[in-house]
Amino acid sequence: MTTNTTLPAAAAGTWQLGSFAVNRLGFGAMRLMSTSDGGIRARETSIAVLRRAVELGVNHIDTAAFYFAGPRSANELINTALSPYDDLTITTKVGPGRDFTGEFYTARPEQLRAQVEQNLRELGLDHLDVVNYRIGQALDRGEGSLADGFGALAELREQGLIRELGISNIGPEHLTEALAIAPVVCVQNQYGLTARREDDEIVRMCAEHGIAFVPFFAVASGTGEDARVAEVARRHDVTPAQVRLAWTLHQGPHVLAIPGTGDVAHLEQNVAAAALELTDDDLKTLDTAG
Repeated sequence: MTTNTTLPAAAAGTWQLGSFAVNRLGFGAMRLMSTSDGGIRARETSIAVLRRAVELGVNHIDTAAFYFAGPRSANELINTALSPYDDLTITTKVGPGRDFTGEFYTARPEQLRAQVEQNLRELGLDHLDVVNYRIGQALDRGEGSLADGFGALAELREQGLIRELGISNIGPEHLTEALAIAPVVCVQNQYGLTARREDDEIVRMCAEHGIAFVPFFAVASGTGEDARVAEVARRHDVTPAQVRLAWTLHQGPHVLAIPGTGDVAHLEQNVAAAALELTDDDLKTLDTAG
């Protein structure tokens, strides 16, 4: 994959997500749900956000079949807006799912193939670039072994339906367990400046193994706005959200960001955070917030 380093999303550099080179500032599709209520205008806004993201250099998009935007899934919006995905890496996740009534369920290992095939259909692909196996419920970390489920996905990888594998909502023991089964290219956990800082250890482990750490809710994880975040934002004349994203990217070259939004102007602010250079003094100030 070629990378245009003049585009805003490339300002934080790239990372090799397995066989895919991606800009470290990407896009998460979950918040497309917040604007696409089924109306024509809302759907057009979501499509405009996705297309603008690519124009800004975003080449890593995170999605899932269980992300619903009104009557359509986020996958289907991505397909409409961006197919045939030239120079794009699409990361999806399985484990959670929705049944025919719309209720959430957790897939058994033997149900994961059907979830992979659903993502393939909705995205219009013959293989998935990266699939994260998410364990646990919502923001609750998974417990117990992930071997059976991750092993089932490893078999689908061998069959060519999946190129690369990741894991999500996990603890350090799960990363060790997964690595004994198949290569892991990314870990996706809730993590941010003021949330889930116990995962500092997982960030370190990922760096040690050359694995991408991809936090979700890196901006939304704070409760209220910390005065120290606001102070750093004033120093740089940026928003607190941009400071939180910049802090995330400063945690290591293997740390990616996938902020989501349903608004074009907010998208542009998020992508601009890729170029925000925090000083040592800024980071010391923010460390006290964390």
